[in-house]
Amino acid sequence: MARRQYIASLADFDEQQAQWKPSPDSWNAVEITEHLFWAEQGGILGMWKTLLGIRAGTVSYEGTSSNDGLPIDEIIRLTWQEKEIVPAVAAPRMGGPLGFWSAALAGLQSSLDAFGELLTDEELSMKAHPHPISGPMTFGQRLEFLRFHIDRHRGQVENLKMARTMVAGTVDS
Repeated sequence: MARRQYIASLADFDEQQAQWKPSPDSWNAVEITEHLFWAEQGGILGMWKTLLGIRAGTVSYEGTSSNDGLPIDEIIRLTWQEKEIVPAVAAPRMGGPLGFWSAALAGLQSSLDAFGELLTDEELSMKAHPHPISGPMTFGQRLEFLRFHIDRHRGQVENLKMARTMVAGTVDS
């Protein structure tokens, strides 16, 4: 649902608007969408590899963690800075058309669905690979992080729309 809502929020952008930035240090809609693709692709792949490693007995991240039992909003509050530095593997780096990145992000739903079919209810409480910023989390927390992360960036896209409208209104005045 978060992914569908995010992609729907992009519908108001044409390609020129998707490249617009309110400031040089902010991301545009293309960069945000590309980042979401890389971050989620890596997250799903990492969880899948970890799950298979756990089942094969070659991987284990079990042990206590300060994130144990916490909802994702609390984990983020405790582990993230206000303006976090994106890990290089999830940084936007290719650019291009918004339509491409929107379609690529939408395409990850089938990978997530396939992983969800593989994962059992009992495995949701097992530790997945650590998040590069937030550290150890269970598979359930990592899945909830995917939702949180998309929703966070949907808020940024909505802010871009408002900023673009304000700038356009100033220019028209």
